Amino acid sequence: MNQKRYLVFGAHPDDCDLLFGGTAIKLARAGHLVKFVSVCNGDCGHYAMEREALAARRYAETQASAKIAGLAEYQVLNLHDCEIENTLENRGKIVRIIRQFQPDVVLSHRDCDYHADHRVTARLVLFAAYLIKVPLYCGDTPIPEKNPVFAYCYDRFRDPRPIRADAAVEIDSVLETKLRMADCHASQFYEWLPWDKGFKDFDASGMTWEEKRQWLYAQWGCRFETAASLGRETLCTIYGEKGKEIKCAEIFEFSEYGEPISPEGFRDLFPR
Repeated sequence: MNQKRYLVFGAHPDDCDLLFGGTAIKLARAGHLVKFVSVCNGDCGHYAMEREALAARRYAETQASAKIAGLAEYQVLNLHDCEIENTLENRGKIVRIIRQFQPDVVLSHRDCDYHADHRVTARLVLFAAYLIKVPLYCGDTPIPEKNPVFAYCYDRFRDPRPIRADAAVEIDSVLETKLRMADCHASQFYEWLPWDKGFKDFDASGMTWEEKRQWLYAQWGCRFETAASLGRETLCTIYGEKGKEIKCAEIFEFSEYGEPISPEGFRDLFPR
């Protein structure tokens, strides 16, 4: 097997799980290496907890999720939530992480996202796409032997344009495990996000797994279904007639800022 390495940057400690969780599970099961990076520590993602305690809790949640997915690592940077900045210092951090892991593929947000942290993370990663090849920049960390392919993960935003589904991965077959990853992030999916959506009295403490599963899918499954709809043509190209029946998917757009690759080669970087 030609083992490949995938590096995913999310702004917050649950972003990579939502954007790439199903694909990560399939890649890890096939023997590839997947690393998630949360660019901030998530210390604003709650309505009641103290920030330091929340950051510690969210780090523990990432490590639990990493075990379920079979990740090589889930790294969390010590930057404050809602305060990620496109600074030279942070740019260097991203460049060093990429060089140290030496990925074949780097993925992150697009920069037309609703959250300031998502937009800045997207910029930091894209700015690194060329700089990782400059030997005298961050000279303490050697440049990689090859330039990775860069790509964007799914988002629902249409301004300036919807995301392209240059590659698509069915996740129906691993949806249960992906939802188990979300279940690890209890501070978000059962506390902060319900509260933020207006479910002020929501309490998951007495729920069975099946009840939690139904809740998770009811609230966030539409993202996976919408991704499948947007990527239907690509899914059918990859999976044939079965592509018409796929309900949930993760889709990815090629970025021209990294290593050039053919459309077919880009699709082949992702599992079936």
